[in-house]
Amino acid sequence: MLYFFSKGGFLMYPILLGSIVGVAILISKFIQYRKILRELEIPLDDIIENKIKPTILAPILEGLKNNCDEKEASIIGTKQIRRIEKGLSWLALIASIVPLLGLTGTVTGMIKAFIVIEKSTSVNPSMLAGGIWEALITTAAGLMVAVLIHIGHHYLENRADDIAFLLKEITNKLYMRERNGI
Repeated sequence: MLYFFSKGGFLMYPILLGSIVGVAILISKFIQYRKILRELEIPLDDIIENKIKPTILAPILEGLKNNCDEKEASIIGTKQIRRIEKGLSWLALIASIVPLLGLTGTVTGMIKAFIVIEKSTSVNPSMLAGGIWEALITTAAGLMVAVLIHIGHHYLENRADDIAFLLKEITNKLYMRERNGI
């Protein structure tokens, strides 16, 4: 593996960095979303009776306790949704940039191969191999990282949408109960 990495040239380092940052964000968001979804499964009566205080709903519950109106409750919920979605744009950025880095590695590898051709009177295929190696390895690495990060990003976006829907639904139920004195 290290052999292939070294053959890929200097552009393998930003591709590696992109994969490390992307995987770290994926793991972090996956854990965060899992925790939030568990909290949102708590029965509404337990939340209202303060038996359990889900952290995601804490600002909404605080707002309702302070008699906020429907618009204010909606704003509080929107802020929570934005907090949940924070970091997803980085995954999209990484998934977009990493294959471009791979493509750049393809170009630099082919440039190296053509420099060898230019400087040599007779070209042995093994003389071109270094540039071609770099071209192929960086392309493959960039695409593999991008595909994995893109799949993870898509999954997390769907989970964030699920959470946003549940959060809005629970916020509306809590607001209606508060407003109707239930």
